[in-house]
Formats: sequence, structure tokens, C-alpha cells
Amino acid sequence: MAHTPPTASAADAPIHTRHGACNLCEAICGLTFQVQGEGPQARIISVKGNEADPLSRGHICPKAVALKDLHEDPDRLRQPVKRVVEKGAQGDVTRWQPITWDEAFDAVVEGLVQVRERHGSHAVGVYQGNPNVHNWGNITHGHLFFSQLKTRARFSATSADQLPHHVVAHWLYGHQLALPIPDIDHTQYMLVLGANPLASNGSLMTVPDVRTRFKALKARGGKLVVVDPRRTETAAIADEHLAIDPGSDAAWLLSLVHTLFDEDLTQAGALDPLLDQVRAVREAVAPFSPEATAAVTGIDAATTRRIARELAAAPGAVAYGRMGVSTQAHGVVCQWAIQVINLLTGNVDREGGALLTSPALNLIQMKLMGPGHFDAWRSRVRGAPEFGGELPVSVLAEEMLTPGRGQIRALVTAAGNPVLSTPNGGQLDRALSQLDFMVSIDFYVNETTRHADIILPPTCFVEHDHYDLLFLHLAVHNVARYSEAIVERAPGALHDWEIYSELARRYARRAWALERGGVKARLSGMLTRGIVGRLAPHRLLAIGLKRSGAARAGLTLARLRAHPEGIDLGPLKPSLGARLQARGKRIGLLPAGIRRELPLLVEAFTGAQADAAIAHTAGTLKLIGRRDVRSNNSWMHNSERLVSGKPRCTLWMHPDDAARHAVADGQTVTLASRTGRVQVPVQVTPDIRAGVVSLPHGWGHGRDGVQMQVAQAHAGVSINDLTDDRLTDRISANAAFSAVPVWIEAS
Repeated sequence: MAHTPPTASAADAPIHTRHGACNLCEAICGLTFQVQGEGPQARIISVKGNEADPLSRGHICPKAVALKDLHEDPDRLRQPVKRVVEKGAQGDVTRWQPITWDEAFDAVVEGLVQVRERHGSHAVGVYQGNPNVHNWGNITHGHLFFSQLKTRARFSATSADQLPHHVVAHWLYGHQLALPIPDIDHTQYMLVLGANPLASNGSLMTVPDVRTRFKALKARGGKLVVVDPRRTETAAIADEHLAIDPGSDAAWLLSLVHTLFDEDLTQAGALDPLLDQVRAVREAVAPFSPEATAAVTGIDAATTRRIARELAAAPGAVAYGRMGVSTQAHGVVCQWAIQVINLLTGNVDREGGALLTSPALNLIQMKLMGPGHFDAWRSRVRGAPEFGGELPVSVLAEEMLTPGRGQIRALVTAAGNPVLSTPNGGQLDRALSQLDFMVSIDFYVNETTRHADIILPPTCFVEHDHYDLLFLHLAVHNVARYSEAIVERAPGALHDWEIYSELARRYARRAWALERGGVKARLSGMLTRGIVGRLAPHRLLAIGLKRSGAARAGLTLARLRAHPEGIDLGPLKPSLGARLQARGKRIGLLPAGIRRELPLLVEAFTGAQADAAIAHTAGTLKLIGRRDVRSNNSWMHNSERLVSGKPRCTLWMHPDDAARHAVADGQTVTLASRTGRVQVPVQVTPDIRAGVVSLPHGWGHGRDGVQMQVAQAHAGVSINDLTDDRLTDRISANAAFSAVPVWIEAS
């Protein structure tokens, strides 16, 4: 089905300059748009970095330019559609029938209510994808609808990404969003593990223009060390690169903690009065000496001890780890060890170390986001723990496929493509096809939404206003920025917040008989949803600024509107003592979950089990992911400018492994795992550790029914057809995408 993009404005129409932000990734770079014409037919003619932006300072990457492509994409849905399956001579034929918003809302509510009436509220599942936290309308209004479903079957991209960070922040600092951010602009020593900021522009560290910031680090005499199995773009500019064996980061980090104690390098300084269980940590890490773990990590003991000394000696240092250390079998232990290293060296709440941010609208202080809770209940099939009301996405497919009370029979997906972004995507693909009902809030027919009965498309990024409610909590410099819509939406188009508000209103009316509890409680909930649902996000922002005290300090919505380039609120400053949410305003360094886990790792990292594991994997390869600056997630591949050039969906392989498998550069091979197999061309390169292969994330657009023409022309293969839903972090059940065992199959 064809969809018509906005008609081009007349060539002689006036050109306007408008300021906004790119919310495609965490960097949230400030942008300057040249827009020709007025109204819904206005045309974006250029996108440039805004040099006046106090955070991004004029930086721009190719993704921001592609905002124009996304807005104009003829494949993007611009009105609701219903999936219709018709019998044909060659089999069933699926087509997408445009319907009105009224028809769509009624169909969604009726479909979900019917499943709930027959099978109970937990039979309705929810999956929220990564873009939900990039569009503030999802954050301000999504809960109005999702909370009414009364289901424990809630999932999100968090458990395919950063869940270990939040678990550790909850344990140590008392709140899931209390994440100390590297003070990259002032640090003298930065240790980066499993992260590639030059490609990602930071992750759980909002840091645009990171290359310039790394140059400044070196110019002031600092040092950058990268630990990664691959020589990433960031590793290529680092002072030192350590090619660790994937999946062994926890062993190496525990060896760093061991060395801090063993060589009397701990110096918590001002943090010392806040720290409990220091001696218990020392005893727990005693078995993990650098000498004992070197065989597992591939990093010699002398190097490990030297890095520990350098970290401890630097006047301001920080250890930072992201995807590569979060999405592995010991992700929570990795993130705990990173925080312990920063705490024991006195580098938390210290200039040049890691600091809490001070956003104008602080979700923690205003209690607009809960502190989180862990293991309050468990999943029905595997018994995986929840965190903050969500189950890990690694169990989503089995909860659909396993019969019994509580089996998921209907699903709501919001701005997500879990078939390509979660482990064992092939299994999830099959599970989605068996649902009784599915609705997707998305503007593409992609690998996941092709299974939906109804798709509700919201407006595109440049068609609505924006304020970064979440990423300003993660920024390396305190700023506030509100952006008006760059172009006017088409008549009849709805913003995401309007979709959620209307779904909430209609669902509340239809599901009244299903609600439990007193009439008073139900009426109160409906009243609250009704009031909030009628307020646009910018009105909620204005209220929030008043309640937070920011307005009294002169930071009002009117002032933000007068400064669309953003307002500089200053560098990160020490504030942990006053803002610590943990019980007793103290940091318990050895949470119970870590205390139980570490003894189980002694044999795995230092004993006969470690030797056996090394021998067992000698005949296999370890699969890791990678990312390119021109893509973020799967949905960005429908822009020709982002996928043009040399094919990027290739299998990186070390020359020694290529020789061992008799594989030539450019040759297509079959790569297999427990969950599936793919055919992919090989790129032979010394920029990856021997025994390790790498595929990029987000590809695999060759499935039938996908309506993304450019993406299908550059389909590639999905790494998540090989990743394994059974391989998870042992504590949190976060997906373990790193170090997946794979092998080359003979043709």
C-alpha cells in the first residue's frame, strides 16, 4: 500500500530558520533547520548542527540529517491500518486497509477487552521499544493507557540493553535512575569497557561531540583506555586498547577490585563515611587475583595491576561500561564492580570522576519515577525476576508459546521491533503469528508490526515538540532545552500522547465492568486520567517546572521557548550526599544478590571450570555485536543516505580464524548457533580478537510482509536469529548478546 509524503512547497516560498533537537539517539544534539513554506506542506531543505547549543556545540552526525528522510518517507504510515487476510489462488494474501481513527480505537479496545474477559488481565502483554524514551509524549501519557491493562506481562527494551545498570543503581544508591555519569570534560583518566562512544555518541552517558571531548582529554595530559574484543572506532583513538575475551569482563573487573585492596590502593576520601561493607567486599573478591583470572580474560596480570594503579593515582578518573559489559552472562556483576571501583578510588561524586546530574525537571526528586523494585514476582514459565514492574524480554516468546493460565494471548507493542532486537528473534516471530490479537503503535510495517491486527501511527519526530525528560538525567553537562515542532503535522494526524489519551479514555469506559476495587477508586483513577489526558506534554512541563522550583529560579517554559538552542545550567557538581536515596543515606557495597553470586564465579573464572570452558570453546567462535554511527536501531534502515555505500552487515573475522576455516574475504558463509543459522559475507580484519566474530545489530529485513522498501533492498541478516533467549545474566535475566557460541557450517 502506497503512502504519499508531504507535497513539496513551491520553490519561491519563503524559507524559515527553526531550532530543534535530534532525538534519534541519546546524544540529543541541537539542530538548525531550514524550512521552506508553511503548514503541512512545508519542506525541510537543510539540517545542520546548532553551534549555540551548550551541550552539542554544533556537532551533528548522519542520523540527524536523515530526520528529513523519515519525515518524507513514502513507506511511513500516516493513518491507522487494519490487517486483512484474503484467500488467493497462491495462498493467503495480506493487505493493509486504511481505517478511521474512531474505527481503529474501537477495534483496539474491543480486541484487548475480549482477550482479558476470556483469559484474564495477565493474558495481555505490553512491549515498549527503545524510541519510547526518545519521544516525551510516550513518557508523559503512555502510562495512562498501559496502567489500565492491569497486567504483569510488561516488557521493554530495557532488559535487552541496560537493566544491570538500573539494578545496581537501585541497590547502591536507592534509585534506578541514580546513575553517576562520567565527567568526561574534566577527567584525567577514562577506562571504557564494552562501549564505543564514537559510534553511539554515548549511551547512559549523553555525550555529543565525543571525539572533540576525547581530544581535549588527551590535550590536558589525560589517558583513554578501551577494553573491548574489537578495535572499535573509540579503541582506534585510545592511548591503549586491551582486546579482552568476550564474556570475561566480570573476571577482569573483579581482578581490578582485588588489586585495589591487595596493593592498598583504596582511597574513598570524602565517600568513606558513606560506605558500608568494605571489608566484606575485600573478602569476597580475594579469590579473583589478576594472576588467577588472566587465562580467562586474555589480559596478563601485570597489565591488570598497572591499570588499577593508574586508576587509583589519577587526580580524577572514571570507569565506564556499557552494552558489551551489560548484555552478557554476568552483566549485573560487571556494573556492580564498575561502581565499586569508582567508589573505592574516591571517584564517585568527584570532579573528573562520575557525578549525578542536575536536570531542571528531576524525575527522582519530584518522585515522578519510582526507585524501582526487584524480584517482587517472577515470570510464569521460567521464573525470571521482574524489575520495576517489567519482566525480562528474554522470556517474552515462551510466555506466548507455553499453554496455561496467564499465557500471553494479546500484545501491544509501542515503538519497538523485538523480532530484530531481542534474543532468538525467530522464535518470537513464530510466537507473534499465534496471538489472538495484536496492536502496534508505530509508523512502519516492520518485522514485528506485520503481525499486528491494527497499527496506530503517531506523528514523526519533526512534527511534534520535544523536551528530553530522561536523557537530561544522563548528560555530561547540565542543560535544559525545549523544541517546538519543526513542521506542522498533516490534518488528522495524531501525536503519540493523543493516541494514548484516547486509548485510555475508551478503554476505561469499555473495561469498567472488569475493574476490581471500589467505585471510589475507579472514579478517582478515571478523573486523574481524564485531567492529565487533556493536558499536552508542554503544559505538564510548565507545571513540573513550577513544582520543581525551577520556575522560581527563572527557568520557565516561556524562557525555554525563547531559547530553543538550550539553556546552560552548568557543569556536573558533587551532590551525592544530599541526594542519596539508599536506606540510612549510606551505600551498602555488597548487596545480597552480589554476595550470593560471587562464590559461584570463583570456579568459573579461576578454577577447573574455567580451564574446561576454555577447552570446550576451542572449536567454536564467540559472537559479539557492533554498531555504526549511521544507525541506531532497525527502523533507521529505510533512509537511503544511512544505508548507502559499502555493505555494513558483514561478519567480521580475524585472519587466523579465516585461515582455520578456509574462508576468504568477501565469501558468504553459513553461521549457526543453537537458535538458528544465517548466511552472511565475511569481512576479514585484524581489528577483532581471534576466536571472536561480530555482526551488527538491527539488520534482517528480508522477511515477508515488511513494507520498508529501502531496508528490504539492503536486508542483511539479524544477529538475533543467532542470539539465545536461554543465555541471560544470571541475576537479572537481562539478555546476554555477547559471547554467544556460534560455528561455521560447511556449505
